[in-house]
Amino acid sequence: MEFNKFNINEKLKDKTNELGFKEPTLIQEICIPEIIKGKDVVGQAETGSGKTVAFCLPLLDKITPRGGIQTVVLTPTRELCVQVTDVFKEFGRTLKIKTTSIYGGVSIVPQIKRIRRSEVIVGTPGRMLDHLRRKTMDLGEIRFLVLDETDKMLEMGFIDDVEKIINYMPKKRQTLMFSATIERSIHRLMQRHLNNPEIIKTKSQVDKSQLHQTYYDIYQQNDKFSILVHLLKTNKDGLAIIFCATRRECDVVEKNLRVHCIKASAIHGGMNQNKRMKSLNALKEQKTDVLVATDVAARGLDIKNVSHIYNYDVPKTAIEYIHRIGRTARAGENGAAITLLTGSDHENFRRVQSNKELNIEKADIPEFKKVSFSRKMDQEKKPSQNKHWNNNQSNNINRNYRQGNKTSNNRTYRHWNNNQSNNINRNYRQGNKTSNNRTYRHRNETSKKSH
Repeated sequence: MEFNKFNINEKLKDKTNELGFKEPTLIQEICIPEIIKGKDVVGQAETGSGKTVAFCLPLLDKITPRGGIQTVVLTPTRELCVQVTDVFKEFGRTLKIKTTSIYGGVSIVPQIKRIRRSEVIVGTPGRMLDHLRRKTMDLGEIRFLVLDETDKMLEMGFIDDVEKIINYMPKKRQTLMFSATIERSIHRLMQRHLNNPEIIKTKSQVDKSQLHQTYYDIYQQNDKFSILVHLLKTNKDGLAIIFCATRRECDVVEKNLRVHCIKASAIHGGMNQNKRMKSLNALKEQKTDVLVATDVAARGLDIKNVSHIYNYDVPKTAIEYIHRIGRTARAGENGAAITLLTGSDHENFRRVQSNKELNIEKADIPEFKKVSFSRKMDQEKKPSQNKHWNNNQSNNINRNYRQGNKTSNNRTYRHWNNNQSNNINRNYRQGNKTSNNRTYRHRNETSKKSH
């Protein structure tokens, strides 16, 4: 089947040809006709299956240019928000449909301006709620709602925020839900907010015959990083993704890899948006060979040409393991999923191995060179204590203002006066009577000179 067979705007078809889309993926082939018919849809599909295009094309076909906000797409992470926005912008440009992304970590003011001119809003739940409470966004005329990576959204604790956002929308709308897994919590969400949905499940994009899964049982904890460096320098084909359990571990591993001349970038939720986007752009422009990431930050990102997955920290469940390894061995290409196992990882690894469909073989530890590894992170220059206090003061004033509490600088004056009183008392104890920052002794001396 070809995209030309779909009953969508000719300009969208021309754009698919221009971008090199030859044949639709399975999720696109099944979902697009159902969405065109106006049905609610639940699609189970992995990252990289083409699901964004599966809902983007039919929704753009239904949106009226300059008709106000008509579509909302909710995503769990900022990176996925930006990625989905880029797809809508690319295709929507031909129809003069505007899309804006709404996420935290950046100024809210430019977002407010762009919202007024957009027909599609792609956002993370927290910042979406912020706009709704400020009344800078009206969802009263929403016709289409998409919940992307729903399982991850619920796993991250966004269920209450999602429910609140939905309550701002009209009940009569078309709702689409896409998720890597469909668990009990997702079924409950479906029952509350979807109307007799079509449930579409697609097969894994990973070719298991092309995917080699191994693990190394490492006796010495300190050898873990040395073995990682050895494997990275031995296997140089394609892009490698290293998964770590925490943000700090991501930073530590990335920094140490760079020390050993391995081009690496980190991405996790603790980084500011500029740094996160810099890491993603370095990947797209092939300026880096290794991405060090947490599960949350990497979820939903379509990263191509991944040849190796390294579990530096073992995931807690088989489902997370499957999500990780699903980024390689695609489209007939070979791939490798390598788990570095130390004593503290065995409990998690037993949970992973409880899935009998996984075939993870034990590999012999290769000969490797021990390399240095430091957990000391470079400390950024700390601001002065006064500046820190002033920033906190400013943040508190802004926060109170947003909550409807009028604030003044009384707190600042009181802080200054307290310091002033302390100085007076200190000088008095030292034998210097003070008043208004001048000592009586100084005033008396001046008086004598004038006489």
